[in-house]
Amino acid sequence: MKRIRSFDSDKPILYLVATPIGNLSDFTYRAVEILKGVDKIYAEDTRNSVVLLKHYNITTRLESYHEFNQDIKTDDILNELKSGMKIAIISDAGLPVISDPGYKIAKAAIEEEIAVSTIPGASAGISALIASGLAPMPYTFYGFLDSKESKRRDELNELKYVNHTIIFYEAPHRIMTTLKDILDIFGDRKCTIARELTKTYEEYLRGNVSELLELDGIKGEIVLIIDGYKEEKIDINPFEKIEELISLGYKPNDAIKEVAKLTNINRKELYNDYIDYKNKR
Repeated sequence: MKRIRSFDSDKPILYLVATPIGNLSDFTYRAVEILKGVDKIYAEDTRNSVVLLKHYNITTRLESYHEFNQDIKTDDILNELKSGMKIAIISDAGLPVISDPGYKIAKAAIEEEIAVSTIPGASAGISALIASGLAPMPYTFYGFLDSKESKRRDELNELKYVNHTIIFYEAPHRIMTTLKDILDIFGDRKCTIARELTKTYEEYLRGNVSELLELDGIKGEIVLIIDGYKEEKIDINPFEKIEELISLGYKPNDAIKEVAKLTNINRKELYNDYIDYKNKR
């Protein structure tokens, strides 16, 4: 077990600092104070972050830390922390680590028993969830689905029977394709799209998936909230359901996997029982 106190002025610390998700005013006094006081700030995109820092008169040295250089920069940051520096990580918007760089250096610092502390603030996913009108608890935050259709559909199939609200991030050029895949795999569930959160053109689109697909297009930064799976209140014969799926083109193992999720039966037990069922026919 490791027990590390966050606030010891004589020791290094890594701060994970939340930044505004749209409106520059959504920045905490404490976040400004921390960014002014650290030895260095690492940002996902320095071109975006410099606007925020100038707005709050933050002159701390700024360097980049993004998905393409994080393997190299993680070692550099870790060495700086070991030398006693206080470092802050920020992303373009919202919390670092969540669908943004930061996890690797946070994990590395923890392994070296260096303090890691969150400076909380705006979060697009949670902000969208609480205004979505869908059940706020429990929920699954998934983030971005894969950009490739086959992998995206595999991911959605894995999530099909999750019985609580799911939060996705999606790019505007993929949102309609993603909604089509969701309609095909999940069915016509209730959903909410929150776009351009905290900005002038903030908008919530609420309805069933099929209704949102009737729109011409959806622009801006998007959070997609999908209602969870609602268990059908009918008795299902698992063996008949397996054979129904096989008749529709499913491979036997895939059909068993789907029915196991649908009925909450252990997959191995269902497989063995189905084999017995087939052998007795």
